[in-house]
Amino acid sequence: MGVAKRTNKHCETRKPGGVLLPAWFLLFLAVVPLFAGCSKDGKRTTGDRQLGRIYDKTLFLSDMEGMLPEGISGEDSTVIINTYVRYWMREMALLHEAEQNIPNDLNLEKLVADYRSSLIKNNYGALVMNKLLDSTVTAVQLQEFYEKNKEQYQLETPIVRCRFIKAPRNAPNADKALDWWNGNKKEDFADLARWCSQHAVVHHLQDSIWYDVDDIAAYMPQGTLTVNNVENRRDFIQKDENFMYYFKLLELVRKKELAPLSYIEDQARKVILHKRKTELLEDLKDKLYEEAVRKKYLQLY
Repeated sequence: MGVAKRTNKHCETRKPGGVLLPAWFLLFLAVVPLFAGCSKDGKRTTGDRQLGRIYDKTLFLSDMEGMLPEGISGEDSTVIINTYVRYWMREMALLHEAEQNIPNDLNLEKLVADYRSSLIKNNYGALVMNKLLDSTVTAVQLQEFYEKNKEQYQLETPIVRCRFIKAPRNAPNADKALDWWNGNKKEDFADLARWCSQHAVVHHLQDSIWYDVDDIAAYMPQGTLTVNNVENRRDFIQKDENFMYYFKLLELVRKKELAPLSYIEDQARKVILHKRKTELLEDLKDKLYEEAVRKKYLQLY
């Protein structure tokens, strides 16, 4: 598939106030910790420079440690620091207003405690998964899953296995590409694949991959291939003012029919692994609970 070209220039964005910033700094603002290190009492170690203060919150230069790229010029660092200070103050103004309007029935301590517990459990769960989860899903397991659940995978639109090429009419060796397309030898297919990688706008030559009919039709002139005519347009070569279109239908599964396993394989693998992960975590909870009972750490009131 063709790749759009772009110029090799630094992308810049103008922020309010006329400051011209590199685009990477906008990403920096999106991910930088806004509140880390800001002090309420305005006191820090000797020599630490205050950058800004709003209400009861103060931003120090040390709070930006590690935030500036290595090798940045003094002028650029000044621009970034000043811009960040203004950005930080706007965020702190919003935080202050939010703090003044906390609902009386909001149990903030409980929310923080719940969030902390969730982070800790999720982190430990990830460690357990990395260590214990068997991520291998065999062909037999996929087939068993498919047989038990295939009725859930009724197609909403026709899908096809096909070969498809869209290439410029003036592409070099187009006549040879036609011979390779019609050829039956392995060498023909290999030559065609190389030609496509060099000249085709888009090409699909892998026989095992399924596509929605509309996804293939989108590369052709309107009406050339549709969900209604695909069964009658099994093998054709067509051209317009700019392009050549090669299409060969290998297999069609109609709307409302059951999707083949190869079409849902990735989704099936995810479902199997999710179920395996859930069962592993439940087993872990049971074992830890039983251990607490055995060691008499458990008390019921």
